[in-house]
Amino acid sequence: MQIIVEYARAYLIIMNKQEWAKTLYFDGFAGSGLIEVEEDEVAIKGTSLRILDIVLPKPFDIYYFVEKNAKFKLALENKINSDYFGRNAHVIQADCNDKLISMADFLKRNKKFRALVFIDPFGMTVNWNSIKILKGLGIDLWILVPTGLGVNRLLKKDGKISDSWITKLEHFLGLNREEIINHFYKNQTAHTLFGEVNSIEKEKSCINKIGELYRQRLNTIFDFVSESFVMRNSNNSIMYHFMMGTNNPTALKLANDVIKPKYKL
Repeated sequence: MQIIVEYARAYLIIMNKQEWAKTLYFDGFAGSGLIEVEEDEVAIKGTSLRILDIVLPKPFDIYYFVEKNAKFKLALENKINSDYFGRNAHVIQADCNDKLISMADFLKRNKKFRALVFIDPFGMTVNWNSIKILKGLGIDLWILVPTGLGVNRLLKKDGKISDSWITKLEHFLGLNREEIINHFYKNQTAHTLFGEVNSIEKEKSCINKIGELYRQRLNTIFDFVSESFVMRNSNNSIMYHFMMGTNNPTALKLANDVIKPKYKL
């Protein structure tokens, strides 16, 4: 939250100097606006409300919040209507993939708009085809990639990945089965009493390799991709890589400055 909010503040300062430009903020998994806390604690504002709190030098021209859960969608809508009345904010109950496609169409038709996009999916629910459609548009895309929590768990050590898991990996990474296996596994030959036995072995440091692969994939859509902010759990295990794709070199520098200090890979 701190990274995306700090970036949004700097983004609006820059965009405020572009008199011709209109700004759009798109959140693909907006939630209810509040983060759950202990019963006796004050509720914590989530990213969507923190972005709405930014008023200087100006708010975004349009806010577009996508939330698939009907209860969360209604809660965020009520909060915006009561505390942020007058903002050009839209809360839509829908699938993020569908709305990314709709946003791409909107930006193609409305050339003056520039979009700041934030995607922090639950699991591997954002398909690569939904990212690919953003190519060539005026978008700064921040995405939370579930490298350790998602992709790595599907890459079985022995390479025996079920068809359903391979399909999920294909949709998320935009690669086919053979490309996935070749990238994350290497062939091993063991000499035994009964001759050679061939097998495949999962690459070491696989989670970091997933993060770097996704950066490379984003770089086929955007001219520049930021360094990754590596998010770990209490056991120091990597859970996510958080990164930004952009077509603007100034935005790249800004993103890398905001990311620091970051975890070392």
